Amino acid sequence: MASPKVFVTGATGYIGGDALYVIYNKHPEWQYTALVRTETKAKQLTAKFPNISIVYGSLESADVLEEESKKADIIYHFADCDHVPSAQAIVKGAQAHTPDRPAWIIHTSGTGSLIYKDLREKTVGVEREGLYDDWDNVEKVTSLPDDALHRNVDKIILSAGENNPAVKSAVVAPPCINGPGRGLNPASKQIPIFVQETLKRKKGMVLGEGRNIWHWVHVQDLSEVFLALGEAAVAGGGNATWGKDAYYFADNGPFYWGDVQRAVAKAAHEKGYLPTAEVDTLSFDEANRLHPLLSALVGGNSRGTGIRARKLLGWTPKRQGLLDLIPDIVEEEARALGL
Repeated sequence: MASPKVFVTGATGYIGGDALYVIYNKHPEWQYTALVRTETKAKQLTAKFPNISIVYGSLESADVLEEESKKADIIYHFADCDHVPSAQAIVKGAQAHTPDRPAWIIHTSGTGSLIYKDLREKTVGVEREGLYDDWDNVEKVTSLPDDALHRNVDKIILSAGENNPAVKSAVVAPPCINGPGRGLNPASKQIPIFVQETLKRKKGMVLGEGRNIWHWVHVQDLSEVFLALGEAAVAGGGNATWGKDAYYFADNGPFYWGDVQRAVAKAAHEKGYLPTAEVDTLSFDEANRLHPLLSALVGGNSRGTGIRARKLLGWTPKRQGLLDLIPDIVEEEARALGL
């Protein structure tokens, strides 16, 4: 597959934009097509990536998604990981391929799927036992309960090639993503939403005891996983896993959310945005009154360690530490709020 046809959704987003930056610049010989909603976004995208072709539509444009998936050798689905109809349309298009020219689907999910116990029990800041991994115990990840976030779409993607050798699929499930993106959208959402709510209430906060654990990854390290999977697809599969066990956590290690929450208060105080670095303790309900997603974004436990990408793709995250990024995130969100 010397010059594969690559179809991309979510190219103007945070994850997709940075991944496209890496893949496009490493492989200018590949043929790229991106799904874009508006002419304005199309102009912005082609200004940054001049050789990319544009098709207009949204995730509701099932016919467009199916048709482009029929044409493409590699499908990078970076857009909404909870959107069932778009996943179904992509899979339907991919299943029109033949075994001698399979479709390679690389789908973006997330380790929010691992917080289901906290959501069920409405807990925040509680440390839970149990570490998931994508290698020795991958079956625990691929058999999560149906009420776990992202699970419905993950099942569609991972089962796409069952009894159909014309479809090869993989799910990349990153944890908390941070760092400046190099695409059209440079900013993450998870920590920035927490920072915004902290600045708006004019005092720092910790959800519960702040002992809940997530893992994290720098967006620029994450993009290297997407690049490696694309290169493996071009090589006919390469060393990568595809199919029902093809689940890739891409993490750079764990952190306690309380450490991040206190670091936000400290940085905001030092920059003059908060009168004190002291923090209040918030319950599940109090957090969600501030923002309906706050408990899910920063209150639960998402403990997923990535082995597969390291072992099979030679992936090693290299960027700066999470707490080092906090002062810049605070500054960016304060600017966005007009402070």
